Amino acid sequence: MLLILAACGNGEESSAESDDQADETSSATVTISAAASLTDAIQEVGELFNEENPDIQLDFNFGGSGALQQQISQGAPADIFFSASQSDFDTLVDEGAIDQENSSQLLKNELVLVVPEDKTSVTSFDNLTSAENIAVGTPESVPAGEYAMETFDSMNLTQDLEDKLIYAEDVRAVLTYVERGEVDAGLVYRTDAMTSDKIEIVDAAKEDTHTPIEYPVGLINDSENQEAAQAFYEFLQTEEALKVFEDYGFVTE
Repeated sequence: MLLILAACGNGEESSAESDDQADETSSATVTISAAASLTDAIQEVGELFNEENPDIQLDFNFGGSGALQQQISQGAPADIFFSASQSDFDTLVDEGAIDQENSSQLLKNELVLVVPEDKTSVTSFDNLTSAENIAVGTPESVPAGEYAMETFDSMNLTQDLEDKLIYAEDVRAVLTYVERGEVDAGLVYRTDAMTSDKIEIVDAAKEDTHTPIEYPVGLINDSENQEAAQAFYEFLQTEEALKVFEDYGFVTE
């Protein structure tokens, strides 16, 4: 009888341990460091994902891609990096934080010139020098700011504009400056401009004036939630998810 009871007890313990392990897997939290320009679209994608995976919590960390890359390089917790800059993404690949085979080139975007809806002094890049102040992302940490500076250089506008530039921590901050009328113009992604009814798109930067605006996404190698992160990473590449990104103005690969 003692042997039988012991066997039953071990079986129940093993079953309980298996259940605990299953619970840990199914109730994992996935941290996604994503470019600020992805905010609305990826949150909607996340809601769709949670309809099928209610036990996986998604925590989003939004910001400039350069700043996010530096956070991850310095050890900040992250399971997925979704960048608006190929160079920042490549930095993590070169450092060994992301394997190339666990990454995908997913989206493209467009850089546009926007103005407050009630201001008409700036109507295109051709008369941008008439603006008193122009908001752009900080080039060192915000890809949209880097693309903006490349565009100014390509159009020989940098010298005329450099004293007019107001630098922002990310592309959403640029949009806010323009919405509030605190600047005469700003450069943001088309997808960000489409989220606001307080601004007007007056021009778009030509593709040959800046580096291609591409959005790579990849799994962080030292993620503590590899299985759950893999599930969301794969969901991002489904037709259902890509349709959401397209609805927000992104071009899908």
